[in-house]
Amino acid sequence: MPAEGLAAAVTLPGEDFSRVALTPAAVDLLRMLWDRHGPLMFHQSGGCCDGSSPMCYPAGDFITGDSDVLLGLFDLADGLQPRPLEFWMSREQFNYWSHTHLTVDVVPGRGSGFSVEAPEGKRFLIRSMLMDWPS
Repeated sequence: MPAEGLAAAVTLPGEDFSRVALTPAAVDLLRMLWDRHGPLMFHQSGGCCDGSSPMCYPAGDFITGDSDVLLGLFDLADGLQPRPLEFWMSREQFNYWSHTHLTVDVVPGRGSGFSVEAPEGKRFLIRSMLMDWPS
């Protein structure tokens, strides 16, 4: 994995650029959490407080639907077995952040008790950067 992190595979029709990435620290924590909880997923909603933080759940524990957008797909594999991780965002939030590249990072502290990293004394955090997307 490059030092700058892991970019998600493109999932939005008609696009050829990644909209979301993981820092190396996020990848390390996610691999540890995968070993403990099994397959994982992210969901990024709008809201305030922890509602605006990326929430990590066991895959399938958060039900997605037409009100969500699959923003990217990661492979956390560190060997031969694939470890897919989907990154979802509420469609409403995507409308606000459509010109933003997101990077999931890890910082010390406790986030929401619903996100699987909460007991680790760490929390996931979004770092964003406005982008001039290719046309």
